[in-house]
Amino acid sequence: MRIEILADVKTTLGEGPLWDVDEQRLYWIDSFDGRVFRCTADGRELRAWDLPQKIGSMALRKQGGAVVSLARGFHFLDFRSGEVELIVDPEPDKPANRLNDGKVDRQGRFYAGSMDTQEAGPNGALYRLDPDLSLHRLDTGIVVSNGPCWSPDGRTFYFADTWSGEIWAYDCDPASGAISNRRTFTRVDMSGGGAADGSTVDAEGYLWNAQVYDGKLVRYAPDGSVDRVIEMPVKKVTSVMFGGPELDVLYVTSMAKPPLPRFPQDGVARGSLFALHGLGVRGLPEPRFGG
Repeated sequence: MRIEILADVKTTLGEGPLWDVDEQRLYWIDSFDGRVFRCTADGRELRAWDLPQKIGSMALRKQGGAVVSLARGFHFLDFRSGEVELIVDPEPDKPANRLNDGKVDRQGRFYAGSMDTQEAGPNGALYRLDPDLSLHRLDTGIVVSNGPCWSPDGRTFYFADTWSGEIWAYDCDPASGAISNRRTFTRVDMSGGGAADGSTVDAEGYLWNAQVYDGKLVRYAPDGSVDRVIEMPVKKVTSVMFGGPELDVLYVTSMAKPPLPRFPQDGVARGSLFALHGLGVRGLPEPRFGG
């Protein structure tokens, strides 16, 4: 295995790596600085888009552009003009919250959750934005929404409330997008000060999770047991996604500055986008939003 720094852009809070198989391009975001980045598989042709708010996550659209979860609601992003258009703000009455991590299921629906900006109270919720732009609240009582992803057959939905110490599994109905039967998929080892952040599922059905503040990537088997642990060169790793022409490169985002004073600082490589080669594992193509 080989770890390389693909782009040293010093993202304040790097998140959401997203490989698009159609464009053969990698996207990722800086949540705090409100920026979307894009580059080739090997880090060339780097460009960025500035947004008017903090961004929690993004997904590409089938008809072009992207859907983004900004601090104050779901928006469309036009890459040509750089303009954003509000779809819906699910929490206009909660100014201390912002939208956070999100992903698209294989039917083109965008799931994203909100979080308490002080990471203190269970004030957040999980939402699903359908291709017809209808919004559905799926779960509540969440402090920090993170790590949405699905099993290869789409029938199990994984999700984490970062400071709960757990990654959850839900039954998911691919036809309707409804989730039910929340249960503990695995308990995260928080003894090193880390917690569950972004996740992805590989082609073998194993879940990969970035454990922020502990500098580890953990691969969990479908039964929730730990299969592999990779130590990263920085502590504040935030999210993971397989990409590259063969979907066999694991891209990892990180943050240059912790969001709150109680969190640790990091070394010179902080805020970099990393690429891990030679894992012997492939990912799955990431779907596009249908709306």
